[in-house]
Amino acid sequence: MLNIIGDDAGKVWQYLDKNGSASVTKISKETEISKNDVQRAIGWLLKEEKLSIEVVGRTETLSLK
Repeated sequence: MLNIIGDDAGKVWQYLDKNGSASVTKISKETEISKNDVQRAIGWLLKEEKLSIEVVGRTETLSLK
């Protein structure tokens, strides 16, 4: 399971690097990674201090640091 989360974290990082900031929903749809797995990947990337989260209204937007 840990390898899968790490792989998904890499895919999320690559997506954000290529496309800029995005919501979890957009990342999930465009990478075809389930929302639950995107959330796990976010945790991984936050632990490594590679992500920023901005909340505007009810929407969380993720971007690379």
